[in-house]
Parts: sequence; C-alpha cells; structure tokens
Amino acid sequence: MISSPSVVTSLPDSPADSMRALLRIQQNAFQGDMSPSRAVRLDRLKRLNLLIESHADEFAAAISSDFGTRSRIEIRITETLFLQSGIRHAIQNLSRWMKARRVSTALAYRPGKSMIMRQPLGVIGIISPWNYPLQLALAPLIGALAAGNRAILKPSELTPAFSRALADAIAKTFASDEVAAVTGDASVGKLFAALPFDHLVFTGSTAVGREVAQAAANNLTPVTLELGGKSPAIIDASCDLESVIDRIAWGKLINAGQTCIAPDYMLVPRNDVDRFVARLRISMTRLYPKFRSNPDYSAIISERHLRRLRELIEDARARGAAVIEIEPLDPSVAAAARQLAPTLLLNVTDSMRVMNEEIFGPVLPIVPYDTLAEALAYINRHERPLALYWFGRNSAARDQVLAGTIAGGVSINDTLLHIAQEGLPFGGVGASGQGHYHGEFGFRQFSKEKPVFIQSRFSGGGIIRPPYKPSIERVLSWLSRFT
Repeated sequence: MISSPSVVTSLPDSPADSMRALLRIQQNAFQGDMSPSRAVRLDRLKRLNLLIESHADEFAAAISSDFGTRSRIEIRITETLFLQSGIRHAIQNLSRWMKARRVSTALAYRPGKSMIMRQPLGVIGIISPWNYPLQLALAPLIGALAAGNRAILKPSELTPAFSRALADAIAKTFASDEVAAVTGDASVGKLFAALPFDHLVFTGSTAVGREVAQAAANNLTPVTLELGGKSPAIIDASCDLESVIDRIAWGKLINAGQTCIAPDYMLVPRNDVDRFVARLRISMTRLYPKFRSNPDYSAIISERHLRRLRELIEDARARGAAVIEIEPLDPSVAAAARQLAPTLLLNVTDSMRVMNEEIFGPVLPIVPYDTLAEALAYINRHERPLALYWFGRNSAARDQVLAGTIAGGVSINDTLLHIAQEGLPFGGVGASGQGHYHGEFGFRQFSKEKPVFIQSRFSGGGIIRPPYKPSIERVLSWLSRFT
C-alpha cells in the first residue's frame, strides 16, 4: 500500500521553508483521509516493523560508530526487540483501540445515547535524543501510526551516522506524506519545534524541554515531554542484597548510565552502606570483568559529555566526597576510548553538583538514611523523578513508598523494566515530563477522544423549551432527581 517514496530526508537549503513545505504535504494528505482504516494503519505498522528488521544491522553499526563503542547485543535488547514488541502489541490490539466506546447517559436524556470516538489528531512531530536513538525515535511513532496520524521525525545531531541511516530507511519505506525524517543541527531542531504540529513529542533534558514547550506554546501545540531528572533507588532494611544487586548494577551501567530512567542515586540504610558498596563493586566487575576496551561497555557519547562527568566527580571530591573508582583507568587511555569506569560517591551533600544535576553516566552517589520516613522526605524535597526504584521484602514498607512518593514510573525489586511493559504508560511528572505513551496509552495520547451524544427520535426535550408553561416547575423538580 506504499505510495511514492519519501524524498525529503535532509535539509541543506532553507531548512525552515523545507520543513514547512513538508508539514503542508502531510497536512494536506491527512485532510484527504482523516480516519484511516484499520487496514491502512496495520500496513504502516507492518512496514515500520520491516524497516526495523531489514535495517537492524545497519542501525546497530551506525549507533556503535556514533558512540565509539556500544554493544550490538545491548542495542538489540534495548532498541530493536523493544520496538518490535511494541509494534506486535499495537497490531494485536488495534481493533479494540479503534472502537468507539459507549458511556452512560443520564436517565433524563434517554433514550439518547453517548459515546467516545477516537480519531487521529493529524501530523505528529517527534524530536528524539541520542542515548537510545532508535528506540526513542520510533516508540512514539508506533502510537502515532496506530492512531492514524502522519509524522515527521527529527533525530539527534549527536548521532549523525544513525540519523542519516534512519532518514534514508524511512524514505525507502514510507511516502513523504506518511512519515518523513529531517536531519540537521540544533538550529534545525529549534525550527522544527516551532512548527504548528497537531502534537509534538520531545525526549531530552529538562532545560531543552522547557524551550521546546515554549516554542510549541506559540502555536498552542500540545506536547508530550519525556525528560529526566534524578531517579532514586531505595534499599529497604528488609532487602536481600544478594538477590537484587546484579539488577541494580545492570540498571545503572547499561549504556554506561546514559539512560533517562537509570538509578541516579541510592538511598541505603546507614548501617548497610559498607556492605552495599562491597557487593555492588563485586557485581559490577562480574557483569563487566574489565571496563577498558570492553565491547559490552558503552562509551560516553562525546568528549563534552565525558568532560562534564569528570567535572561532577572532581567537584564532589573537592567538596569532601569519598570517590571509589571500580577500575581506575589511565587518563590518556580512558580519554581515547571515551569509556568511564563506574564511580561510587560516598559522603555526598546537596552542595555538590552531582546531587543537583541529572548524572547521565556511570557515577552513583550513595546517600545513607536512618528511617524510611527520612528517605521519603529526602526524595520529596526534590523535583519529581522520572523513575523510582525500591528493593525489599516488607510489603508494608513498599506500600508506604508507593503512597508517599510521586514519580513517572516505578519498578519494585528491579530497575528499568516498567518501561518495557506495553500495558503501562511511560512518562514523567512535573520537571521529569508530561504526557505519556506506550501501548494503548500512546494510541490515546495521539488521538482526540471526541465525545458524541446521539439523540433519539423519541426525545422528550420539547418539554423544557420555551414558551414555558406553568407545569415547568414540576418538570424541573422531577428532572433534578435524575440528572
């Protein structure tokens, strides 16, 4: 069902005019089919799946090239398989999602009936980041296509090889009036955010997210912002460390900590800190026997980001933190490979940069606490996180944490895995974002849920229209008991 292939994948000349023209092409196409059939939507989802399958090796090579070092297996687990699971879920449930839903009608207005009709919004803009460049570009697209929309993507300029590969693959798979991608630097991204999309999705830092929201506000464009923040992980006094320590180490070190929902800091009972550190060091070296030239261990995306992480560590050291490097590397070798060994920080304080900025790397502060109430108070004094983790066996303590904190998503006795559940929404709250997608939640995010009332031919509405008769008071009194 594919029409002519997309031809707009890069914008070397007049990016603003080219993007506006592309948006008009998609808007006009949407006007011609404002309610795509299930068959059309399935075809687009299946083509998206084919795009991922047929370009998986090419994408992995490009991503690894952009990073310098990134495991092909890790890319397959966290990006390719993740997306294919989401597509499969959407295909299996599309019929149910598309159905109009009957809702109750007040007794006084029966036999009329009420329903909610889900219809696509139009053209969705998607601005994706560099850390999981394939997953975070195409995961929102799944929901957008399932809901019947068109879409334009702007992948990150920090992964240029991948962004070119993705744009080329999209151009070969979709017509430009269905799905297209534009490439370019940050200035192109700013122009992109200012376009009058019907909905705009941005994944990235909180600071840039504010700018994107302001640009979209000029067009009254609704936004889904998937940001970040400092996601805490709590070790409860009831925790069996041996059973969960590998899960914590994996969640922190996958992609070298360059994960928006990675544990940003640990809250550990004061008496357990030494035991926790010892076991975490063992676990990290078990998962990664070496960090130098290890193909399983990701590099930091750029020299600028590597320098920032080192500055966070040195700032903490200068302010009194104890710095524990899991495998100290020769600085010249580490710089050449951009691989930073895991670093634990003890005796941290709120005056340190590392406790005020999202870390986004393999640096893990450990904060001791004496009571669970103290730990929750510490979390709640700060901005609401994108993710929260709790480890323990005490169900009462678990419920206290769930009721006493607000976070974008939670995993209990594991890390990261709530994001992989298509039945759960993914999104932030407050400074960590707004809106959500994945599964049916993405379908709904990119749909207008239109309320519809259908009047019956036997409507009794005439009795409350003027000219009002003396009996109107009795009628209103009767109606008030049923409305």
